[in-house]
Amino acid sequence: MEVGKKTDTIAAIATAIGSSGIGIVRISGSEAIQVADRVFEGKKSEKHLYDVKSHTIHYGVVKENGVVLDEVLALVMRGPHSYTGEDTVELDCHGGIYVTKRILEAVIRAGAEPAEPGEFTKRAFLNGRMDLSQAEAVMDIIHAKNEFAMRSSVRQLKGSVSDKVRKLREDILYQVAYVESALDDPEYVSLDGYGEELRRILNPLIVEIRDLIGSADNGRMFSEGIRTVILGKPNVGKSSLMNVLLGEDRAIVTDIAGTTRDVLEEQIRLGDMYLRLIDTAGIRDTEDVVEKIGVSRAREAAENADLILYVADSACGLDENDEDIIKWIKGRKAVVLLNKSDLKNVVDRVELEKRTEHPVVVISAKEKTGMKELEHIMRELFFQGKFGEDDSVVITNVRHKAALEAALGGLEMVMEGIDNGIPEDFLTIDLMDAYGRLGTIIGESVGDDLIDEIFGRFCTGK
Repeated sequence: MEVGKKTDTIAAIATAIGSSGIGIVRISGSEAIQVADRVFEGKKSEKHLYDVKSHTIHYGVVKENGVVLDEVLALVMRGPHSYTGEDTVELDCHGGIYVTKRILEAVIRAGAEPAEPGEFTKRAFLNGRMDLSQAEAVMDIIHAKNEFAMRSSVRQLKGSVSDKVRKLREDILYQVAYVESALDDPEYVSLDGYGEELRRILNPLIVEIRDLIGSADNGRMFSEGIRTVILGKPNVGKSSLMNVLLGEDRAIVTDIAGTTRDVLEEQIRLGDMYLRLIDTAGIRDTEDVVEKIGVSRAREAAENADLILYVADSACGLDENDEDIIKWIKGRKAVVLLNKSDLKNVVDRVELEKRTEHPVVVISAKEKTGMKELEHIMRELFFQGKFGEDDSVVITNVRHKAALEAALGGLEMVMEGIDNGIPEDFLTIDLMDAYGRLGTIIGESVGDDLIDEIFGRFCTGK
């Protein structure tokens, strides 16, 4: 899409639907200012909106068929210096479902088309205002659930991922150009010993890409929430712990073993961490058909967990069910919670720590004690005491991770080709494949179907 080219003029409500202090109807396209002018009447000037300067605000009313719909502020932004890169007008009205919809309907009758989900940001991408990774960061900011997710998304919007990807592509493309120059003019450009030189150049690029891929799991956890499964035998206080962490009685708590028959998932904040907290059925051998299904689902949830909170009963001691769980959590990221510290303890904390090879926190779900220590240990496990405080690039997008893995595969094929003495012109095939795969992250090598799919996930008005 070329800036200045005639485009369909689109409009949508850009604020959340509901009662609020302000509502915004956004209009964008080659006729945006003219369309807005048809419904807008200034209070202090007889000027039309298409005669005013860019990036100015004007007070007036929106009228249709002589009827005043609302008092508004009209913000006029001429392309290419707007969010979409096109002429854009935003009508700021009083926030209300009815009045905002009425103004949008008036704008559409004045010549605009209803915007598709994500169409404003899609136009920003097509007009070169941002690349694809930055466009995806817009939606990530909207859906950010914690400080880390917001900071990471803001950095991505500013170009942290884009800059990294572009540098990698430049380095790869330079080597392709070098080989092609040598093949075109072997008298002046030599390929003698180039294989080893290429290996030296690609090694740090491969390390860098691997580091980016390695950051993806942490990025996913911190942006979507740490998938945390509460595990233990029946009646050790798992549901009580979940209720304490939630700050409300969400899970049913009784003295009857096996009350929880299925997994129960909730989303919570613990300090500045975001958790997807999952309560499970008690792990034990049972003949009850329904309980067996619950135990199976508990194990399945734990298999996919980022963190396991294993709850043990300090007052009753460990049995064969605990022994099975202790064996099962070895080698996994876990914290052991020695519950019921308000009662007489029969389990030694130090000994349990040695046996499980995991940190042990003494808690009382009944008295709500030990939660601060639990939070501290979790921070150490996932953040090493920090929470997204540096400016390092973290991959939080599954699509970006897949593209990086494909690019890594291409570079590894090049390294294998060097080992096997494959001619340099064949090496450029895999180099260009890696180059193209990286390009999909920033939108330089993607099809219309993928673009439509990405922007289709956006909310209307953004």
